[in-house]
Order: sequence, then structure tokens, then C-alpha cells
Amino acid sequence: MKKLLANRVNTLTPSSTLAITAKAKELKEQGIDVIGLGAGEPDFNTPRNILDAAIESMEKGLTKYTPAGGLPVLKKAIIDKLQRDNSLTYNPNEIIVGVGAKHILYTLFQVILNEGDEVIIPIPYWVSYPEQVKLAGGVPVYVEGTREQHYKITAAQLRAAITDKTKAVIINSPSNPSGMIYSREELAELAAVAEEKDILIVSDEIYEKLVYNGIEHFSIAELSEAVKARTIVVNGVAKSHSMTGWRIGYAAGNADIIKPMTDLASHSTSNATTTAQYATVEAYNGPQNTVEEMRQAFESRLEKIYPQLSAIPGFNVLKPQGAFYLLPDVAEAMAHTGYDSVDAFAADILTQANVAVIPGSGFGTPTTMRLSYATSLELLEEAVRRIDAFVKSKWQD
Repeated sequence: MKKLLANRVNTLTPSSTLAITAKAKELKEQGIDVIGLGAGEPDFNTPRNILDAAIESMEKGLTKYTPAGGLPVLKKAIIDKLQRDNSLTYNPNEIIVGVGAKHILYTLFQVILNEGDEVIIPIPYWVSYPEQVKLAGGVPVYVEGTREQHYKITAAQLRAAITDKTKAVIINSPSNPSGMIYSREELAELAAVAEEKDILIVSDEIYEKLVYNGIEHFSIAELSEAVKARTIVVNGVAKSHSMTGWRIGYAAGNADIIKPMTDLASHSTSNATTTAQYATVEAYNGPQNTVEEMRQAFESRLEKIYPQLSAIPGFNVLKPQGAFYLLPDVAEAMAHTGYDSVDAFAADILTQANVAVIPGSGFGTPTTMRLSYATSLELLEEAVRRIDAFVKSKWQD
């Protein structure tokens, strides 16, 4: 029999996030009291007005195909949002709606990358960036944002990584997994290098609304028309409006890139789910008070759980500025508990302490773990108590 699988799938690394989540689910089904801190989604239900708008659209019979790039009424809602929140002006032909921000990123890399093109990916990174680049024939080029740099890269690092094969750099702010945010000044320095070297900027802003302690999110596309012209802004309602399962994301950018993305989508998905698109119209056009209420809840949890996690022996934690993750460096804890692999460390925390965390190896940081605080404070505090007891039970001086 001929070889069944394409070569491209041999390069894929399974998602560590989904793997841990699956193992935690398996243990729960066995009756084990597992606390899951792996999920990258809010624990709130989608706001009532959005649910009602979805139901109303279905009852009106609005359940048919839509244009591949998204409903015109949704594109207008996105354009209005970008103007209102980010002072960015776009036309409908510069917007594409997709099946979640992940699908938007996948489609983007498919249309901009040729075989061997390089994409600069700061470490730590969201697990799917490298895989999507590789699936498009591209080559991930990693640049480390160290803990001392608050997990952000510098303009000098970016310049040093660029070659004649570099096509784009990915900026994720607020970041998954670190929760760190690039300041306007830091973004301006990175943008200057991108302009100088003539590369694209992929700005993943999916956690834009989840920022804390008075820190503001700033889109790199806001810097100037020239920067905007080379930037593809990627966003969606999954995190901001607790709509992860609705699968609506979008890109805003140069029409010469958005059009082929739309053409590709027409052959892959036809369109994002119609009902979810109408729900998203309400998400952006309706009241935004629930967005702020959820943000405040996450900030309150962070303020309470951050000092508790930091008190665990060998856990060195930078306080995040956004998103809903903590990324402790556990190198010291591992050294004192006999572990030389964060994957094994996280696996034993799951099976022995019954807490699911994501090993940092999947984010390019093999001495860290990601913990989501998108769950109740009661469960968060119990999870920290369990991890603390686990570490202390194995601690060796």
C-alpha cells in the first residue's frame, strides 16, 4: 500500500494544552477530584443579550450561507469596534471573519508563506504558532524574551533574527502564556525594525480586553498609517465576551492579503457559522458592561492568587499584566524535588496532587508551567494548596 499520510503531518507536535486537558478529563471520569487549570477559556457563560440575539436570528430564519468573508453587518460591527476601541479605520474589503482567531491565523500563514519563508516567533509563544507556520511550508525562527525581559523581545533581538527569508514577525500582546503586554514605546521600536527590514507584522490581540492594574493595551497598528499597512490585526470575541465555543475571529489588514484569505476560506469553510456571526454583531454593538465585569473578576482573582502561588517554594512568578494565565518559573522547585523535566513535573502534579497545569515546554520555556485563573477563586486556592503540599512533600535541601 502507498504511504497514507502527507509529509507535512510528520512535523506536527500535538498540543500540550489539549493533551493535559484530555488526561484531566479521563481522571475526572474515574471519579478523581481533579482541578483543571489548563483551559484557556473564561469560566463565565456567554452574556444573555448575545444568547438572545443568536436565538432571535435563528427564529427569523437567518440560518443560511453567508459571504465567505463574513456578514456585511458583522464586518461593519468589527469596523466600528476597531474605530471605537483602537482608533483604527478599515474598509469592508480589509476585514475577514473566520472560524475563530486560530482559523484566521492558519489561513493567514497559508496565503503569505512560501516554502522556506521564515516567521519570527518570540518565546514564550502560543503553542499553535510554530505548527501553523510549518504547515504552510514556513520556518519558525525563535527569539527568546527572557524572564529578565518580562518575556518580551527587544528591537535589537528582532533585527538580529531577520534574514532575507524573513516574511513576518508575530506580536502577541497581551501574551499567552505570560500575560505580559508590550508598551507603546516597545511596539514603536519593534515596528521601526519591521519597516526598516520590510517585513509583515502579525498582531494577535485576542486578549486585548483582559488587562489589569491600570495598564492599557495598545495595538501596534495604531502607531502610523505606514505601520498599519504592514500589520495584520487578529482578534475575536472568544476571550473578551466568553464566546470560545462560538468560533468567531477576524483579521483586519491590507486588502491584498485579506482577499486571498477570503478566497481560501471559500474553499475550506464556506463561511463561519451564521448564527455565531449574528451573535457577534450583538457582542460588539450591544452593551459592554459584562466585558468589564468579567475583566474585574479576573483581576480580583489575580490579586488574591498571585501572592499565594508566589509563596510556593521554588516558584518564581512574574505578575502578569493581562490575559488570565500565570507562568511560574519552576526550575528551582524542580531542582529540589528531583525532576529534570517540566513535563514529568506537571504529570505528577496531575496524578499525585490532582491539579492539571500546562508544562511550559509547549510554549518554548521548559522550566515554566502555565496555570489558568479562569476558574473560581475557591478552586484556585485549593489548587495552590495542593501544589504547595506536593512540592513540600518532595523538597530536598
